Amino acid sequence: MTRPTMPDPVFVIGCSRSGTTVTFETLAASGRFRHFNHELPQFWDGLYGPLNNGWASEAAGPEHAAPSHRERALAYFYARLGAGPVLDKTCINTLRVGYLLKLFPHAKFVFIHRDGRDNISSMIDGWRLGRIDGGFGLEKFFGPAPVPVAINDGEFHEWHFFLPPGWRDYNRASLEDVCAFQWISANRLALDAAHDMPAAQWIQVRYEDIFERPVEMFRTVFERLDLPFDARMEAHCAGLAGRPTSIVKGTPKKQKWRESNPEAIERILPKIAPLMREMGYELED
Repeated sequence: MTRPTMPDPVFVIGCSRSGTTVTFETLAASGRFRHFNHELPQFWDGLYGPLNNGWASEAAGPEHAAPSHRERALAYFYARLGAGPVLDKTCINTLRVGYLLKLFPHAKFVFIHRDGRDNISSMIDGWRLGRIDGGFGLEKFFGPAPVPVAINDGEFHEWHFFLPPGWRDYNRASLEDVCAFQWISANRLALDAAHDMPAAQWIQVRYEDIFERPVEMFRTVFERLDLPFDARMEAHCAGLAGRPTSIVKGTPKKQKWRESNPEAIERILPKIAPLMREMGYELED
């Protein structure tokens, strides 16, 4: 019955397996946000997603945003979290930046990206190994796909992680091609949408900096979000460099793909190289 004042959220976004969880947890540790301790793909997909868009994808643009979606989101947050600034980390929202900006014109986005070789290798592991508390398959949310799926010569009959636009074209592709397609789609859609928002609302960071310069990285993020970065937070961030963050396959490190999926990554490297260079990653000759 009431309509309390709710500021537009802060969204942590990034391709699956790119460091969104540790980024979210660090921002949540500030104590300044209302937040869930889980992702909300079912909620966001319920506003606009495969079950009401003809299985097009889990992406959404500004043209899909309706005023009722904003009202439903704010009511959902308020009913469960109370009034206050909300921090949301849901990986599919990497595909939905323009949509969210239309709903929340003053929202801020913390976008984290990762070296495509390591990110895709981790996704391959996630498709195959799942996670300690279950798998990443989508049938439990959407039911069987409306068209046959036989990825990697029939090893997989459902999609995992998320459905990008054009997913049907990869229903019989190799696993590494599927994961490369997902990585390119997530990062491309996010970067393209960022062109249409004020620079102050877009905070772009690198996964690798969490382990190479975590204090400096998060100090900048906190400043841009108008959050205090005190001694407690500095100590918290300094401890991230040695912290295991992977829920799939152990402690992360640079060029882990050379140990896990070297041949598969070599095969898709030409496809991902242009976007990697655009995001500032150097490739060996």
